[in-house]
Amino acid sequence: MVSNREPYIHNWKEDQIECIRPASGLTIALDPMMRACGGVWIAHGSGTADRDTVDNNQKVRVPPEDPQYELKRVWLSKEEEEGYYYGFSNEALWPLCHIAYTRPVFRASDWEYYKKANHLFAEAILEEIGDERPLIFIQDYHFALLPRIIKEKRPDALTVQFWHIPWPNPEAFRICPWKKEILEGLLGNDLLGFHIRYHCNNFIDTVDRELEARPDRERSAIVYKGKTTYVRHFPISIDFDAIAETATKNEVEEEGKRLKIKYRLLGNIIGVGVDRLDYTKGIPEKFRAIDLFLDQNPEYKKRFVYIQLGAPSREHIPSYKQINDEIDESVERINWKHRTEHWSPILFLREHIPFLSMLAFYKMSNFCIVSSLHDGMNLVAKEYIAAKTDSDGVLILSRFTGAARELNEALFVNPYAMDEFVQTIKGAIEMTPEEVSRRMKKLREIVRERNIYRWANQILAKTIQMS
Repeated sequence: MVSNREPYIHNWKEDQIECIRPASGLTIALDPMMRACGGVWIAHGSGTADRDTVDNNQKVRVPPEDPQYELKRVWLSKEEEEGYYYGFSNEALWPLCHIAYTRPVFRASDWEYYKKANHLFAEAILEEIGDERPLIFIQDYHFALLPRIIKEKRPDALTVQFWHIPWPNPEAFRICPWKKEILEGLLGNDLLGFHIRYHCNNFIDTVDRELEARPDRERSAIVYKGKTTYVRHFPISIDFDAIAETATKNEVEEEGKRLKIKYRLLGNIIGVGVDRLDYTKGIPEKFRAIDLFLDQNPEYKKRFVYIQLGAPSREHIPSYKQINDEIDESVERINWKHRTEHWSPILFLREHIPFLSMLAFYKMSNFCIVSSLHDGMNLVAKEYIAAKTDSDGVLILSRFTGAARELNEALFVNPYAMDEFVQTIKGAIEMTPEEVSRRMKKLREIVRERNIYRWANQILAKTIQMS
């Protein structure tokens, strides 16, 4: 397994080392699979105590409480991380692939660091490969060049890559100055996965336009320079049973009681949102909808609180600083406009929330809003469903998420259409308990069946079939 983000981070806290799980949908989803299968997970070591916890081979066994697999860390200099991760990955590829109207920034220096980082990860992988034919499972857009590099050294390797974000249409992708290198790198894979068929079709169309390749649309494959790459959709999911089981624990119930007292939430209609503070997540849009909802439905003032949990993300990138400032301004303006002496409509918690607390917020809420402007999947929607063990919540879900293709009992919303958004919020609040329960039970059946293990099995089955 290869990813930029590591599933466990070791940090110094005063004179003690603590191990935390990052707020990453990717790592939270894939960790259960690695626990079940074992193996080596290769990732960037970003924690302040990461170097102090590895052996001479840069490895540490995880999870700490019950080690099941090895985590091998790759070290990047500050300049390498700045250019490869913050630069090319997140100022160029991220906005290029998300239709959120943020202009990509293409810098030659970032591209050079991106290439260098891909080579560094390739070296770490090749160190772990034995004589037997290896299976290498590559995650996401940080490693578009990696499959080709590995194949040049080990043509026998089975390389599978899952692209967790959307793939844009050819018209959008063509502006990338290094489009050919990226496409050729990805075609080093034996199998390339996306969340939904639409993204597969966009990728095949892009290759057809930019390279002298032979797309086989009937088999959903591409033949390039004599090599075949299969392109398939595999909607990612979560460990439903583990989340549902944890959500029923007494600790979650007690945490919910504590949070309700701390934030004066007793007796309120509660909405919740859990997002990284990213311009693709539609946070200002949902705040504008809440503002308009209270304008049009003043009877809900002092009865309604929306809790936004916002994990800080990539804060020194200018576009992220801008969205943070916009979010802060929106919260301050809307709360000032509607507040009374002991009530404000929006509770904004800008911090990494412990998983137990997040489950407590899910459990206490009447509805959850996922308002992404564009999202490959969005696992918050599925986490919310898994946590609602009493089937007593409503999911409001953006049409522009991959999850909307599966979760057909959610209330769908266009986050750009304010009047529709407001009516959807009102509909969620005023829905009868019987309808709430019916919809949530159906959603829980879907996510329970289509869990992370089914996702992994589908990918592995296709890989075995190819080999």
